[in-house]
Amino acid sequence: MAGDNSAPAASSSSSSASGAGVNSNDDFYKLNFKTLSGQDYPFEQLRGKVVLIANVASKCGFTPQYKGLEALNKKYAEKGLVVLGFPTNQFGHQEPGSSEEIQEFCQKNYGVTFTIMEKSDVNGEKENEVFKFIKAARPGLLGMKRIKWNFEKFLIDRHGNVVNRWSSVTAPKDIEEDIEKTLSQGQ
Repeated sequence: MAGDNSAPAASSSSSSASGAGVNSNDDFYKLNFKTLSGQDYPFEQLRGKVVLIANVASKCGFTPQYKGLEALNKKYAEKGLVVLGFPTNQFGHQEPGSSEEIQEFCQKNYGVTFTIMEKSDVNGEKENEVFKFIKAARPGLLGMKRIKWNFEKFLIDRHGNVVNRWSSVTAPKDIEEDIEKTLSQGQ
């Protein structure tokens, strides 16, 4: 599997999902978060799915990746992929909007149909539990756990194991092969 090799200073990890996921990581399924509309989103509903999580922002140079994330969502949802976006304002204050503004922006500009979660921190003292979990499970370069910028991406297999992590510079289309391999495992 190819991790992000194009930017050695960015958070990334090359790892193989093969062999991962024989046992279920129930801790992932114990997580719960709220969507932009304030609805609870228990991760138990993700059991048996492949999940792609990205921290997102509306005013970032990487914001056009929403289009690629939506393309992956449309192409693989029926095969079991769930894409989740986690807006954060921690990087250059590039997500200043309210929940309603974020939702409207995503739908109007990129036709986003995947679930966008409530805006939260992905680093630091107030980081959300989802990012605390996925960063601990899949540290980046040199064991770094922090998120460096918007649009870092994490792939979780059908058993709740974080199998890969990509930096912001990795376009969604460049992880498609990894998603296909992960979707084909553990069915």
